[in-house]
Amino acid sequence: MFYETVVLQDAAILEIELRPDFSYRLRYGDLVEYANHRRRVRGRSFPYEFRSVEQLRYDFEQDVMHAKGP
Repeated sequence: MFYETVVLQDAAILEIELRPDFSYRLRYGDLVEYANHRRRVRGRSFPYEFRSVEQLRYDFEQDVMHAKGP
């Protein structure tokens, strides 16, 4: 299992949890959360198809960037 919590410069908290059975949870404050085939962005929930850890990270980072805004 991998678990990491990071406090970013903007005081937001980034949490990442990956388990050997490929269950996962990535969270950026209250704005973005990915957990076990669901993604939630600004309170709206959508299905998420897990393809790989790399794709999960990329998709999560893109949603964080868009949710934070300029």
